[in-house]
Amino acid sequence: MTTATLFIDGQWVPASDGGIREIHNPADGEFVAAVSEATREDTEKAIAAAKAAWERGEWASVPAPERGDFLLKVAARLRERKDEFARAETLDTGKRLVESEIDMDDIAACFAYFGKIAALNAGRIVDAGNNDVVSRIEYEPVGVCGLIAPWNYPLLQAAWKIAPALAAGCTFILKPSELTPHTSILMMQVLEELGLPRGVANLVLGAGAVAGAPLSESPDVDLVSFTGGVATGKVIAGAAAKTVKKVALELGGKNPNVIFADADFDAALDNALNAAFVHSGQVCSAGARLLVEEPIAERFVDELVRRAKMIRMGGPFDENAETGPLISAAHRDKVTAYVNKAVEEGARIRCGGTWGTGELEKGFYYAPTVLDNVKRGSSALLDEAFGPVVTVETFNGEEEAVELANDTDYGLAGAVWTQDAGKSQRVARRMRAGTVWINDFHPYLPQAEWGGYGQSGVGRELGPTGLGEYQEAKHIYHNINPQVTGWFTDHGKG
Repeated sequence: MTTATLFIDGQWVPASDGGIREIHNPADGEFVAAVSEATREDTEKAIAAAKAAWERGEWASVPAPERGDFLLKVAARLRERKDEFARAETLDTGKRLVESEIDMDDIAACFAYFGKIAALNAGRIVDAGNNDVVSRIEYEPVGVCGLIAPWNYPLLQAAWKIAPALAAGCTFILKPSELTPHTSILMMQVLEELGLPRGVANLVLGAGAVAGAPLSESPDVDLVSFTGGVATGKVIAGAAAKTVKKVALELGGKNPNVIFADADFDAALDNALNAAFVHSGQVCSAGARLLVEEPIAERFVDELVRRAKMIRMGGPFDENAETGPLISAAHRDKVTAYVNKAVEEGARIRCGGTWGTGELEKGFYYAPTVLDNVKRGSSALLDEAFGPVVTVETFNGEEEAVELANDTDYGLAGAVWTQDAGKSQRVARRMRAGTVWINDFHPYLPQAEWGGYGQSGVGRELGPTGLGEYQEAKHIYHNINPQVTGWFTDHGKG
């Protein structure tokens, strides 16, 4: 069987050694398709193609407004093919179809946003304090970019990288998760159909250690952008440091959801469920740490447990399902080990902690889980479960709430719930996180920067800063009336 799903230098090609990987739906184990499994040599060819395209300058020389128009066409095509893309995403990830459909809307919005701002960052004039000098800052594309996307939001996270890279005029190599390749394949088809010059966009599929590693190691890659786990992020940063390339890392979080006693109880409860259990908790910004003020803690947690027990697990096309499976057996084992260790350290399982039964045994389901009696400093509060598990902590007053919220090495996101506007602003300002929601959880805007403090990563995606990650600032100083300085005397003149 020949599978040609690598896109290198404008051609669909198989892996150089003929390698393939079978993709199975984690909801039921059903076979989805076989795709090419790239070798290191394949990725090196893709880097060479992106480098050659960069040196030809075809895309970078396209006026920025026209690059923006191209991205708007991508957004329109995504909307036209929304159903096809959403189904492909669902088959790879096992997430509910309705969630994939929402993702496709967000992806189109991302391309539309960067399409609209592509020409806005044209540079600025600098006052040199001299009328004979014209001094300006120009923003140029950084060059060849290695883009590495995760499995939880395969095309969304890829779009956050592809759109600004193209808006800036860069070339790139995309390496999606080996578990969820199909929407990336579809995206390359769209870029090809819309006439993107050969070699500007390249796609390699496969495991990170083989297909992805050259992207951070190669001196021909000018920037590597990675979304995923902190351990892998550190490896990528270390490899990239050897060639001193630009790095953008989004490495997840351990996000606090702070509920004050004066919060709207029903809204806070409903959103606490969403924060922890949407997409089975496989969300970088999941509200996996629930902090509740003492006066309402017992009632709030009891209601949270009651509601969590009612969440219906099911397959992606089950209209009654409210949440789906984990991505793989290995990941379910990891979540199971996380919960077991928490219990060993004294935590109590209030609900969940079990695998799916009956028909759900065909997939990798893990029941929504609430852990209380979690001691400060325990692994359950320090480590990222990346599954449908929420820990409960209690506090008294603003000072303790902020202290607990910031007691983490991460700093991606957090939320504060209160009807006191002043208190909400004070706490939000003091929380060490890249995004803080007040009386809400999870929404993001393509025009607002996304990224984290601490071990949640380096750099920002989305917003004007997200475009800036793919640009270099150049200062051009033009003396329009040059004069002899006389600094050094010309002793040779008589």
